Amino acid sequence: MTEPLLRVEGLEAGYGEVQVLWGITLAAAPGQLTTIVGANGVGKTTTLRAIAGSLRPWGGRVLFKGEDVTRLPPHDKAARGLVLVPEGRQLFHTMTVEENLQMGAYARRAARGYANRLEHVYELFPRLRERRFQRAGTFSGGEQQMLAIARGLMNDPELIVIDELSLGLAPLIVQELFSKLEALRREGLTIVLVEQNVHLAFSLSDYAYVIAEGRLFTEGRPAALESQPEIRRAYLGL
Repeated sequence: MTEPLLRVEGLEAGYGEVQVLWGITLAAAPGQLTTIVGANGVGKTTTLRAIAGSLRPWGGRVLFKGEDVTRLPPHDKAARGLVLVPEGRQLFHTMTVEENLQMGAYARRAARGYANRLEHVYELFPRLRERRFQRAGTFSGGEQQMLAIARGLMNDPELIVIDELSLGLAPLIVQELFSKLEALRREGLTIVLVEQNVHLAFSLSDYAYVIAEGRLFTEGRPAALESQPEIRRAYLGL
């Protein structure tokens, strides 16, 4: 059996004195797309922040490539190949497309092959090439999401973690972004995705986790989860 690229064991985290996560355990296999779904406010974003290092876990472990990285800050995890594309994109709005992409390649691992990776993200997102000297703040929401993903790819990640890919975006843009994820998965990139569009996420995912009230509710292959009545009612509107 292939060792997971990412393994999360008994993760606990919160804000101030409020605990949000209660023993979350999950894994992401190399080259696969793993989705985390659940209602708003159940801890999905908190899970990703704790994995990526922007939130310090209270307990449990985060293992990346077999190494315990639980306490490492985000830049150290990024240097090892674990990159977060955060909810809200968090771009440098006064910088151009190319300047934002340069900021994504700050880690030492990203210095090698910079020109090739820049060309790769421009091939993946031709619109960014066309507007590479345009300021990010003038972009539409969909274009900003493309740039946020491209910036993450500039770090040469082995695992990219994406929070709320489709939030607030038009359906056609969402379809386009998901087609890019599929292309990246075919290239062998490991992806962990938090997504509100469960239908679409399940259609592309290899494995999925459902979180409810800060705890793991269920997990499995998307087709198997879709057959469960409680999942169909709560998350698929069926």
